[in-house]
Amino acid sequence: MSHLQKMGSRLLENLGPHSSFLGLRSTEETFAGARAVIVPAPYDGTTTYRSGTREGPRAILQASRELELFDEETGSEAYLHGIATIEELPVTVSSPKDMVELVRDAGEAIFDAGKMPVLLGGEHLLSLGMIEAAAGRFPGMKVLHLDAHADLREEYQGSSYSNACVMRHVIRHAPIVQAGIRSLSKEEFEFLQSQKISCFFAHQLQQDAGLWDEVVSCLDGFVYISIDLDVFDPAIMPAVGTPEPGGPGWYEVLALLRRVSAGCRIVGFDVMELLPIPQVVAPDFVAARLVYKLLSYIFMDNPHPY
Repeated sequence: MSHLQKMGSRLLENLGPHSSFLGLRSTEETFAGARAVIVPAPYDGTTTYRSGTREGPRAILQASRELELFDEETGSEAYLHGIATIEELPVTVSSPKDMVELVRDAGEAIFDAGKMPVLLGGEHLLSLGMIEAAAGRFPGMKVLHLDAHADLREEYQGSSYSNACVMRHVIRHAPIVQAGIRSLSKEEFEFLQSQKISCFFAHQLQQDAGLWDEVVSCLDGFVYISIDLDVFDPAIMPAVGTPEPGGPGWYEVLALLRRVSAGCRIVGFDVMELLPIPQVVAPDFVAARLVYKLLSYIFMDNPHPY
């Protein structure tokens, strides 16, 4: 019996087109042939400003059903490489740590099956579980962290298991490279300096476009990409819990992802923190298209599974 099956057969129940990425029916057979596995994680237990990111995964999946399967930039149809969707991870309210461990177990199962996980959140804390699973499989892995917030607090509101602390945990497992940051505490700033963490602030990237090259140069080998959607300028991504003025645009982020994919072996990624706005669907499509674009880059630049 596989690790994933041990977690519970419900994760491999047939998913119809209304609940899977791109509307592709997901069964045990399609899972077996897939290179990428979409993992919806509808949890936002430690959000502190606006809650509702638990609805993000469903909104991304729904929007994805309307995407064209052909990508004009790469000239490819990424879905042909196999994209399966498992059922939403069951939410536990016992503790945020338990939820992180549940995500880690799902990630380990997917890696054990020789596939690449794509986590859809939900709050950013859950990325920790997937990164722990990836770091255990890929020695020397680095994490590219795209976010408006540094997320390097030692604790927040009395807990170290908070979305404001996720990268403080991550650095215990893998080096991180941050880009797009424009909101952090003095303590986080001092921690960045003391630990010599590669961090490219949004205002620096705006003033010197050449710094995008330096972001890429900090990465090699195995890379996991963690994307908090508030990294984007809120003019194109207002549907987040804590929007910050400024930030890179759509094509800037895509250009970075394209170059990282071309030069590194991406082992997994996440797209987190979508907080859907009723009757405003554009941000949902941004998130869904971002997932498909990155899959297109990965499959084109890495034609063989790791």
